[in-house]
Amino acid sequence: MADSAHSGSGGAPGREDGDDRLLAALRASESRFRAAFCDAVIGMALIDPEDRIIEVNPAFAALIGRGVGELVRTHLHEIIDPEGMPPRLFTALVHGQRERFRVEKPLKHREGHTVWSKVTVSLIRDPAGQPLYTLALVEDMTEQRRLGDRLEYQALHDPLTRLPNRTFFFERLDAACLPGTEDRGNRGGSGRPVAVAEERRVGVCYLDLDGFAAINETLGHHIGDELLIAVATRLRRGLSERDAHLVARMGGDEFAVLVTDSVGSEQLTALAGRILEVLERPFDVAGHRLVVTASIGVVERSVHETTPTDLVKDADSTLYWSKADGRARWTLYDPDRGAHQLTRQLLATALRPALERGEFTIEYQPLVGLADGAVHGAEALVRWRHPRYGTLSPDRFIPLAEESGAIVPLGKWVLEESCRQARQWLTEFPDTETFVSVNLAARQIWDSDVVADVARALDSAGLPARLLQLEITESALLGPGGRPLQALQALADMGVRIAIDDFGTGYSNLAYLSRLPVHVLKLDGTFIEGFRDPAPPTAGHSAAAAVGGGGGGGASGASPATSSATSSATSSATSSAPAERPALPELHSRRRDADEQIVGAMVQLAHTLGLTVTAEGIESAAQAERLRLTGCDTAQGWYFARPGEAELVAAILRKGRPAPIHR
Repeated sequence: MADSAHSGSGGAPGREDGDDRLLAALRASESRFRAAFCDAVIGMALIDPEDRIIEVNPAFAALIGRGVGELVRTHLHEIIDPEGMPPRLFTALVHGQRERFRVEKPLKHREGHTVWSKVTVSLIRDPAGQPLYTLALVEDMTEQRRLGDRLEYQALHDPLTRLPNRTFFFERLDAACLPGTEDRGNRGGSGRPVAVAEERRVGVCYLDLDGFAAINETLGHHIGDELLIAVATRLRRGLSERDAHLVARMGGDEFAVLVTDSVGSEQLTALAGRILEVLERPFDVAGHRLVVTASIGVVERSVHETTPTDLVKDADSTLYWSKADGRARWTLYDPDRGAHQLTRQLLATALRPALERGEFTIEYQPLVGLADGAVHGAEALVRWRHPRYGTLSPDRFIPLAEESGAIVPLGKWVLEESCRQARQWLTEFPDTETFVSVNLAARQIWDSDVVADVARALDSAGLPARLLQLEITESALLGPGGRPLQALQALADMGVRIAIDDFGTGYSNLAYLSRLPVHVLKLDGTFIEGFRDPAPPTAGHSAAAAVGGGGGGGASGASPATSSATSSATSSATSSAPAERPALPELHSRRRDADEQIVGAMVQLAHTLGLTVTAEGIESAAQAERLRLTGCDTAQGWYFARPGEAELVAAILRKGRPAPIHR
């Protein structure tokens, strides 16, 4: 019994010791948790099921500029804006369907500013496993957010002018061209609601400063940069702040203005006119007063008819049309002109491959002596047998070849083929010594060793140098630099004949003629037009109708008032001054006489210098005869023969003289 009693009495103190140890452990755990809770650098908040704060740590309170005590029992939404919170995730967490979720949210600081934070919300369950509280861990992300914003700003803005850059521009343009019905949550620059995609329109004014490169070269790039900043400031104040249009710097001295939800091309052209006005006033930059103009390309169209890339491409093309048309102006995109430009680009790209594929051919037009009527030579005229566009004359592709540099291999091919053909004529008709005349582009002289090319072509064909004539335009021959003259002198020393083509349309510096290695002057066809017999006007046509050609000049730049005044004056002259009708034939007669005197004087001057003269564009026997009377040596034109294959020249040589084409 004693043992039993002793045993029973000894069990109670053991249980008490166990409870004490458990309680101590719980208190130690709570102490450690509270120390971690209070001393944590991350904000922490314990929240009840009604979204009210039970307890917060000092880090959380400091994050939003408040005290710990005043936050207890505060509703969570007074601190964290509920808008943007993921309601589905929060509901699932509160009902115990998930353990935690994470979100970035702005917190409301006592002083009014926003504190960006990363909020992790975790679920705390009771011993039965049911949802009891939620614990929010809040990490300050404000500096990271600011850094991200700065990096984003730098990625989307030009560092010099602070304007939106090309990337920003295309992001906005892409958004404006999104397909489908869409409420973008804003309104267009005109204040109208956003429309259905098929009805929405968009426009761009793409501008480039005229002569900006000269400012950089003469005053320095630092002045150029200051000017760009001044231009950007004026554009932003004059357009962005007034109409909410996006003004962006696209690069260099190019800027663009985007108009979303535009209402037609008239709105864009009016905007372009305002841009010119904004830039009209001089800029005072670092002690320099600079006058700046701009060329502007304007494109406006329906969203469903375009893509952002095509819109900007067409605007850029139209910008360069403005420059080509004279600068300091705006130009509205013209689809027909755009198609022509595209065709030019396609032809320019296809030039070199076409030469490799053998798509070019040469036609020859006889050069006829006006004194004896015999064929003295033939001009080689290249043609392009294009598989899509048919036969193209030189004026369609030679300028493109000169721009792209393809004229060098093309000209070399024409030279070699022409020399071979002239050698065949010499073999078949040794007594005639028919020469071939080949056009030489200035770029062939600058970009290749033309003397060596000619020497190889002559040697390969076995053609005497005296039977090759090279034609070069007056402007290329007498332009700046001495290289053309050196090359032509070397060619002349080889025995090659040198002809100045289109004489009278370029520099016309007669003082140079005695010093140039030239043998022939080819008169431009404009001088020959005056040799045609003018047709007298019929009685039913007034003088004004004859001058105007009787057509309505729809494309002329005359204003309606001018046209009306002209019409009135014409009617008056027709009804009240019939005696003045002979003035028109008299004018033609004076022009014809003047042209004949000019041509006669040039022929005499050429002969005095030991040169021969060739006239182009002869279309009638009367022209040929009057030119013969001036002393002109040779001529070519449809009156004698149209350009044709080499056999055409051979057939004429067999007959002895060409059979004129009477028109």
